[in-house]
Amino acid sequence: MQKISKNDLLIFKKLGIERYIGSMNIQYVLPEIPIVPELSKQAKQRLKWMDYYHQGYTVAQTCRYFGIVPKTFHKWRNRYNPYNLVTLEDLPKCPKQTRCWEITREEERRILALRTRYIRYGKMKLQVIYQTIYSERISSWKIQRVIEKHGLYFHPKKNKLTQAKRARSGLKKRITELKKEPRSGFLIAVDTICLNVYGQRRYILTGIDVYGKIAFARMYPGHGSVYAADFLKRIYYLLDGKIENIQTDNGSEFAKYFVRAISDLKLTHYHSRVRTPKDNPCDERFNRTLQDEFIAFGHLTNDCAIFNRELTEWLIEYNFHRPHQTLQYLTPIQFETNYSKVLPMYPSSTQIRYSPKSTQWAVE
Repeated sequence: MQKISKNDLLIFKKLGIERYIGSMNIQYVLPEIPIVPELSKQAKQRLKWMDYYHQGYTVAQTCRYFGIVPKTFHKWRNRYNPYNLVTLEDLPKCPKQTRCWEITREEERRILALRTRYIRYGKMKLQVIYQTIYSERISSWKIQRVIEKHGLYFHPKKNKLTQAKRARSGLKKRITELKKEPRSGFLIAVDTICLNVYGQRRYILTGIDVYGKIAFARMYPGHGSVYAADFLKRIYYLLDGKIENIQTDNGSEFAKYFVRAISDLKLTHYHSRVRTPKDNPCDERFNRTLQDEFIAFGHLTNDCAIFNRELTEWLIEYNFHRPHQTLQYLTPIQFETNYSKVLPMYPSSTQIRYSPKSTQWAVE
């Protein structure tokens, strides 16, 4: 066994054990030196204090060099162990004694009996029944904890799926977190209109620029995320890729392939709050306009190709000719041309090209 030298020990402390062993040409056996995890930034700084001090400098010189007070240095020098660098880490700040679940075995037995008898009752109803039968006060939270502990649900599998769904929804970015900025393409709102057409379900996906009011819509035969992803790519092409954020509700069509398309296009996805249509007022109003000024005039059909062809003509009217009150009675294209630089593909010589074989309108 070959002992480690002081110089090797110094290198070991500076580099960490993994880097040190990787840099050695000879295999050393390190007696009674435990492998420590990667040190934090603060611990590495304190290790520099100790190394500087052990090079022969006084405490006052070390404190003056690193800009610390002597009290702090003495604190960490007393803790420092060269064979255990974890001693330079901050101690846990959590309390040593935490609150325990305050419920007696008798209360738990009573709650189990009531929940088993009234399996469909919630914690608030069980609280009232408990206080009526036993003449004792008990919190609804204690009842909820007992239910969760023993898994007393009418449909345990269904409840597990519901809890997982709620956990996933908590990770979504909500539109209330976004600070809106007045420029075109900053936020595109997307929504779905569900229609029953001659006994068949048809879905119209709509999207609108919240600032510039340029809108697009398209009918699809299904409600899957594949169709929503296709719609997103079309509106992305329409706006020449000048999109930063997308807003949708929490529908299943805005998951999986739609999320994948957002990732591919490097966009940020924001969700409206659950059952809060007022979070998406611009697209909700466009849905109303589409139904009042287009569908109500006899254009509804279950043939998606025919509907989209006629819808394209109406979208040209909506974007190029229809004055908008919120835009000071300018059309969306006029507003973009006069006040925005986001869409340079619309100069004063813009011409509309329309092909009957295509369900899209294009601009030249």
